[in-house]
Amino acid sequence: MTHVLLLGRERRLREMTADMAGIKPGDRVLDVGCGPGNLTLAAKSRTGTGGEVHGIDAAPEMIEVAMGKAAKSGADVDFRVGLIEEIPFEDGYFDVVLSSLMIHHLPDDLKRRGFTEIRRVLKPGGRLLIVDFKPPSNHFMKHILAHILSHRMMKVDVDGYVPMMEQAGFSNIEKGSTQFRLISFIKGEKS
Repeated sequence: MTHVLLLGRERRLREMTADMAGIKPGDRVLDVGCGPGNLTLAAKSRTGTGGEVHGIDAAPEMIEVAMGKAAKSGADVDFRVGLIEEIPFEDGYFDVVLSSLMIHHLPDDLKRRGFTEIRRVLKPGGRLLIVDFKPPSNHFMKHILAHILSHRMMKVDVDGYVPMMEQAGFSNIEKGSTQFRLISFIKGEKS
């Protein structure tokens, strides 16, 4: 579905997301809900050898695919099975946490717990960047896509993430559109 909605521009989305996150050489980065690891590997290309990049996903089969890609490319990336509500890292470990096209899958209570966990593993001043679907603003198109796709993405918008992130303790929250019509971003910092 993502391939169809992005018209085959997944690579451009990954590069845009990594750019928006402001990943620098030496950063420690976590990709939450990393799936097959494509964004995680893009992040590693920006941290260089002095940085650390980790990807977690609840699906063991996705971690297996991601590990295969990392091995094939020779990238030093740690992929492991992990849950957003129980991130397997110590407090204040990461400079940047990313999530792409995953948060919309979660029920609101799990989103809230996940934002709290993400904040826990970020260093003070650390950044969270989420890139996720947004429903079309045109009611007719929204209805048509919701009917055709029958997908949760048509019912979720990053606007709903703002109060959850505020409640979790994020500051400097910013949201907006991207160059992709059905994709928005939201980002915040750990004070």
